[in-house]
Amino acid sequence: MLPDLTRPFALLRREGRDVVEVLAGTVVTVDALGDIPDESLSLVPFRQVRERGFDCVDDGTPLSVLRIASRALHPLADVIACLSAVPVVLSGGAFDVSDDDYATIVAEVLRDEIGRGEGSNFVIHRVFEADVDGDPVTAALAVFRRLLERERGAYWTFLVSTGDRILVGATPERHVSVEDGLVMMNPISGTVRHPDKAALLRFLTDRKEIDELSMVLDEELKMMATVATEGGQVVGPYLKEMAHLVHTEYLLAGRSALDVRDVLRETMFAPTVVGSPIENACRVVARHERRGRGYYGAVLALIGRDAAGRQTLDAPILIRTADISASGRLRVPVGATLVRHSTPAGEVAETHTKAAGVLAALGLGGPAEASTPTLLAADPGVQAALVARNATLAPFWLRDHQTRALATPQLAGRRVLIVDAEDTFTGMLHHQLRVLGLDVTLRKYTDVPSVAGFDLVVLGPGPGDPRRIEEPKMAAMRAVAARLLADGTPTLAVCLGHQLLSGLLGLPLRRKANPYQGMQRDIVFFGRPAIVGFYSTFTATHPHDRFTSEYGDVELSRDPANGDVHALRGPTFAGVQFHPESVLSYDGIELLRAMLTTLLPAAVS
Repeated sequence: MLPDLTRPFALLRREGRDVVEVLAGTVVTVDALGDIPDESLSLVPFRQVRERGFDCVDDGTPLSVLRIASRALHPLADVIACLSAVPVVLSGGAFDVSDDDYATIVAEVLRDEIGRGEGSNFVIHRVFEADVDGDPVTAALAVFRRLLERERGAYWTFLVSTGDRILVGATPERHVSVEDGLVMMNPISGTVRHPDKAALLRFLTDRKEIDELSMVLDEELKMMATVATEGGQVVGPYLKEMAHLVHTEYLLAGRSALDVRDVLRETMFAPTVVGSPIENACRVVARHERRGRGYYGAVLALIGRDAAGRQTLDAPILIRTADISASGRLRVPVGATLVRHSTPAGEVAETHTKAAGVLAALGLGGPAEASTPTLLAADPGVQAALVARNATLAPFWLRDHQTRALATPQLAGRRVLIVDAEDTFTGMLHHQLRVLGLDVTLRKYTDVPSVAGFDLVVLGPGPGDPRRIEEPKMAAMRAVAARLLADGTPTLAVCLGHQLLSGLLGLPLRRKANPYQGMQRDIVFFGRPAIVGFYSTFTATHPHDRFTSEYGDVELSRDPANGDVHALRGPTFAGVQFHPESVLSYDGIELLRAMLTTLLPAAVS
């Protein structure tokens, strides 16, 4: 039943299946995702994110591909019966970064990155390291057996042996899958260990946990905007109950005609293991971790064809995984998601919690390893708490794309340029503007030689301090904004774009004492109540609701308590500090429509 253990092989149990897939073949190393063949299982390292042009610490971890020569399905019980049950003996177990040092890194990220507008959340990892006594393959098979017997709720439970290393684990999270042209992603965030009902309800209504999941939901919607023709539809939330942990999750679905390798490339990697916005999160992770990640946070990628010859992809995230070298060195990487609410002590504790499942499978879990927590997902109170999380989310993203018919005759066919400042929220904006009937072009801020021929320009969001106008990105974006103001070209500015527009209009910019990163707020939008999502550390301010600029009179939507400017509008321009495209902006699409119909009056016939 088991393959030749001296040659490369893989054992996979996928969620909801009572069988184990046994794969065997040869292992090759390739340079790029485009080189991965069909009928293969690939170990994709985190360093592959360089294919998107993103920063990483390159540790040389290979993109290893198991070319599948044979595959078989065996009943789960039969596989368990033939696996070793011997105890796994480890020596020298400890985290590579101490609790105190990890707490220091957390504090630095909260202060220097989130506190300075570099992003809304970041994932910093640490690694539990030990040595396996005895044969590594035998130990890994014993770990795999324990996971099959005692873990539950895993998306994949797996063991992959390449000859040079073994990956064995039980990951809760699908990163991306493709079947019959349907792309699915699975953002998971929020972690609580062995709760009773009261503790679970506290967890489900905790603002930090709600915000953390909403932020990764937004970030994966950005990815779906790139790979799915009509963007992603949000389904959920759900409870994912595992043997040692409970998580909250959503599913995202959308149709795509892309090659599955392109889908994989455009979604490297999940914000739940990197942060957001993803490009700058990679910079932050490299800056603070200062070492490579190996396979942590990347994916396994099973690529093949279905009976009709259509491409398939199933790619779980490599978390809750033990990486064992041929010499027996064991590594279990874990990370915590740092958000504005985070505390160093809380995130240190979370890394211990996340490591517990794999460590328990290795025989280090103590009595809790055999516990059987009560399943709570079907409880009416729990279901009500989950449903309540969607009450203020944007219905636009909760609906199927076929029901998003919002075309506005006044906007039909008008040409719009979106300027991307390194935040792929612009992809979500692209979809919403198309649904409103506009003809949309998206360009990076480094590629805007001219705005001629466009009826309107959208200055997009991005990370960074808008007061540092000498920095290349800020200088480039500010120059585009100045040109638009001088020419009178209709302009809509979002978040960073809004801040730079505000500065050109003469409004002072200040750093907020408490960043609004991933925060939903009730505001008054020019006399209209609105629920909107903010991702900002800086804000423009003004003591009055109106003022006169050199480009005409400007009306402000502002917080009367502190003067923070939520939105502005003038003769040929409008700006919003919030993100109308975010899932946190309940009626963001209607706010967009209102601003655009004002900026683009009906053409004279």
